[in-house]
Amino acid sequence: MGSDPSLRQLLTLVIGSVGLGYMLYGRKQAHAVALGCGVLLVVIPFGVNLPALTAVAMLLMVVLPFLLNRFLC
Repeated sequence: MGSDPSLRQLLTLVIGSVGLGYMLYGRKQAHAVALGCGVLLVVIPFGVNLPALTAVAMLLMVVLPFLLNRFLC
């Protein structure tokens, strides 16, 4: 069973936009974790073909900087 191409394009657009925001924030604030997550958010949609797996990876990359900041700082 294949996935809907329009859903994949929408996820790629949303994830890429969030990733761009994280990259800009990480660069401006010199926050390496946010910058790395931003880069991964831009790259992940091109390597993963399943929308569900893409959504899970996106959620992990969005939450990771908050968790690391809260528990390590």
